[in-house]
Amino acid sequence: MSPLDNSTLLEKILVNGLITPYFQPIYDLKNGKVYGHEALSRGPKNSSLFSPDPLFALAQQEGKLHKLELLCREKALSKFAKLSLEGRLFLNVSASLLASPDHQSGMTLAILNELGLDQKDIVIELSEQHPYDHNGLPRSSVDHYREMGFQVAIDDLGVGYSGLQLWSELQPDIVKIDKHFIKNVDKDDIKREFVRSILTIAQSLNCLLIAEGIETQQELDQLIEIGVTFGQGYFLGRPTETPAFSTHPYLVKHAQRRSQFQEDHAETVQTLCRPTASLQEDSLLEDASQYFKKQPDLMAIPIVNRQHEPIGVVRRNQLHELFSTPYGRALYEHKPVTNLLSSDVLIVESHVSLSSVSTLMTNQEADTLNNEIIVVRDGKFIGIGHLRDLLKRITELKIQNATYSNPLTLLPGNVPIHREVSRRLLANEDFHVAYFDLNDFKPFNDFFGYSKGDAVIQLVGYLIKELVSTNNNFIGHIGGDDFVVIFGDLNWQQQCEKILVEFARQIREFYSDEILEEGGVWTKNRQGQTLFHPILSLAIGVVQPIPKHCTNHHQVAELAAQAKKSAKQQGGNHLYLQPHIIDDVPELMVSSIVI
Repeated sequence: MSPLDNSTLLEKILVNGLITPYFQPIYDLKNGKVYGHEALSRGPKNSSLFSPDPLFALAQQEGKLHKLELLCREKALSKFAKLSLEGRLFLNVSASLLASPDHQSGMTLAILNELGLDQKDIVIELSEQHPYDHNGLPRSSVDHYREMGFQVAIDDLGVGYSGLQLWSELQPDIVKIDKHFIKNVDKDDIKREFVRSILTIAQSLNCLLIAEGIETQQELDQLIEIGVTFGQGYFLGRPTETPAFSTHPYLVKHAQRRSQFQEDHAETVQTLCRPTASLQEDSLLEDASQYFKKQPDLMAIPIVNRQHEPIGVVRRNQLHELFSTPYGRALYEHKPVTNLLSSDVLIVESHVSLSSVSTLMTNQEADTLNNEIIVVRDGKFIGIGHLRDLLKRITELKIQNATYSNPLTLLPGNVPIHREVSRRLLANEDFHVAYFDLNDFKPFNDFFGYSKGDAVIQLVGYLIKELVSTNNNFIGHIGGDDFVVIFGDLNWQQQCEKILVEFARQIREFYSDEILEEGGVWTKNRQGQTLFHPILSLAIGVVQPIPKHCTNHHQVAELAAQAKKSAKQQGGNHLYLQPHIIDDVPELMVSSIVI
């Protein structure tokens, strides 16, 4: 289509409203629920202006960008209301639009009122990715939306030359990390550190962080591990005219696994939280003084706004110093507490792990380090914790983890495994024990080094955690390359087979093409003999303990070790079920497969 034809089509789009809204879901990575939808616009189908890039580029070229954006906004709001979509609606707005003469003040609010939508559910998403926005965005323009009750987000953080400056000046409610820093974040150390740094800043500013452009499971898993709690991208859901009204199954499954793991091996800042009285921001310093008199051990009083969101603290020593000056009390006791507000306090959500809180505390500058940890749930104040309690609990957990958990995978070690086996024997439960062990792991360690060996062990742990159902199953790490899964569900075999298949696929990434072509590596033993060691493989020996024949976990462990030995003797990626022994006669072996 010629430029003239495209111009005619653009005018037709603007006059006749030929814009179709698409919506891409934004998920809460903690629980898999839909947090909101980003509105995206498409032109007429099967036309040269269907895709947003040529459509908006032409509109910018012809000086009709703002008209197009206003049309897209109106269409998105109408469709959002019609579909009754869950969560918040993210509306893209060019920074330059806010200062445009075409921009109608209050237009969005008028549309919302007409559609019966609440402005608190609308997020104005500002981007600096276009050249025409690089002249800057006045703070007053952003305040215009805030005053009307909208949230404000910065899009594409990391693309614009002044992204961090924009963040500082505008103080948005939400920040989106550009997809450039998300692509291959699981493989790029620099990108991981960038995301961690941005997350730390966001948490300290009580700002919500969203990762854009998540396209692979590996990227998603890495972001969850870092602590990013919101995300969008093709892996989670593509833009569509009619988005799904459900939670994301992978995230729900991941959350279940994480919840179980954290229940056994981690704690959140919630455990440090002490219910503490707070003061409203319009309270007087005299009120704070009375609080301190009634509670001699209280060192700081949290101050909250009308939405019960913490904005800082008033500290005892600062108030005492102020009131101890000549005429200090007389001058200041009837002043609002905000006159002595300290905002350099750490504010964290109740679900944040103790280790993450510890990192946030230690990342503070020495001169701003304080003892208070304000704990919130969904941004609302629920209590306060203290640095001394954090240090004490972390020390206790380190001792506990060192005793009961494997330090490489943080999975339960021998003691919890033995307890779980004993519990099931005592309860007369029907269960299987699967013993996982790597073939030829020692030569691999010797040839490639212990660091790469640890990575392989972590891979095995990851695959087991990922592919084993949380339904009545228990995962443990005995040590080295030995893992145990206690299966309570019936489809244990299918789960083991999936692990073997996936291990056989992913282990190839640890070898060069030359070694893969050769089928293994050549090494010399202590006697100087040259030996060939094939590509690493995984052996799984499975046993079904019979409670009346097994009275303790030692007997079960012996049976599992025998099953593992039999599996290893077969070579390759192998699953072996140890036959039952009844009256000294073995039952027929149920399964023996090689992958």
